[in-house]
This record gives sequence, C-alpha cells and structure tokens, in this order.
Amino acid sequence: MTELQKILFSLQDEKYKEFFSALVPNIDKSRIIGVKTPQLKKLAKDLYEKPESKEFMSSLPHEYYEENNVHGFMIERIKDFDECIKETEKYLPYIDNWSSCDQLRPAVFKKHKTELPEKIRVWICSDKVYTVRFAIGMLMVHFLDGDFSPEYPELVGKVRSEEYYVNMMSAWYFATALAKQYDSVLPYFTEKKLSPFVHNKAIQKAVESRRVSDERKAFLKTLKY
Repeated sequence: MTELQKILFSLQDEKYKEFFSALVPNIDKSRIIGVKTPQLKKLAKDLYEKPESKEFMSSLPHEYYEENNVHGFMIERIKDFDECIKETEKYLPYIDNWSSCDQLRPAVFKKHKTELPEKIRVWICSDKVYTVRFAIGMLMVHFLDGDFSPEYPELVGKVRSEEYYVNMMSAWYFATALAKQYDSVLPYFTEKKLSPFVHNKAIQKAVESRRVSDERKAFLKTLKY
C-alpha cells in the first residue's frame, strides 16, 4: 500500500462510501474508499508541493477512485497552460466516472480562452466517453457567457452517442445554453437538431431552472418530442 493510500484509508467514512457508491454504479465498490471531496482537495494541495508529486502523477492508472480525484485536483493547481494541457491529456483517458470528470476544472483554463477551443475540438471527437464529456463540460463552463460563439453549440449538437454520460452532459450543456444564450440555441429545439433523448432532457432541465422565464418554459414544453 502506498503512503497516499494509507492516508486515504485513515480518512475513510464507511457511511459516505455506501452513499457515494450508489451515485457511481459503473465503478466497482471495492475501488471506492469513502473520502469526502474537501479532504481530497487538501491532500492534493499538500502532495502537489512535495517532490513525490511527479512520481504520483506519472503512475497512471490509479487503483482507487479517490486517487484519481487527488490527481485531478493536482492538475487544477498547475499554473502553466501548456503543462496543464499536457497533464490533462495524460489523465483524461483514465477517467472512468462522471464525478471525477465533472470535478476536473483547471483554473488556468480561464486565462486561455483563445487557445482552449482548439483542444476542446480534439477532445470532443475522442472515442473515450469521459474525454467527450469533459470537452462538453469545458464548453459549458467557459464559453456560454462573454466568450460564446454559435460554433460551440454546433460542436455539441454534432455529438451522437449511445453513451448515457455523454448524452446527459449534452443535455446539461443545452439546458444551460437555454438559460444563457436562448435565442442562439432555440433553433436546435424548434428544428429538432438533437437526438430525442438530449432534446427532451435539455428541455426538462431548462424547465426546472430558475434562470429561464416562465414564458420561455411554457414554450419549451410545447417543443418536446
């Protein structure tokens, strides 16, 4: 057992493990220790400052879910954009669940909105489920406000997948887009450009959102398949 694994097991919360395991049914329960996110972030911060951090980040794949998240939280701390991209691309193929995927939010990406889309265009075409989900998530997080371009919903709209976790992220993206860029993305619904699942789930999420007006919610409901 590695030093990090010993620390993780010392922080184990069995009740939390039971609760969280049900949220990520595609992960073998034996690979979940049961450590809460704030503790993982603190471990990542501590480990990032130590010489052995490079060894840990090169030792993919990791055995436990929590080790993956510590890895992701360490990537978030990298301040150099090129290095952060390099480490992100090493890590992405090993992400095997929605939670590790959605929690990966490198801070330096916010400062490089010009360069980031080039990488997103590559990731969104990946054959790896969570690399595609990550790409869509980055478009949702960084490019639905001042840096929005109609090109970005086009990228998401072209994704066709049988994978539940890709389709759910596409729906989440378009629901958020309906709240932030309503006029630009409405044609995806009036012209039914999305798969029925993504179309209906996005409308459902938009109708549940406080950021969408009652008038728009009423209209969106009429557009369901």
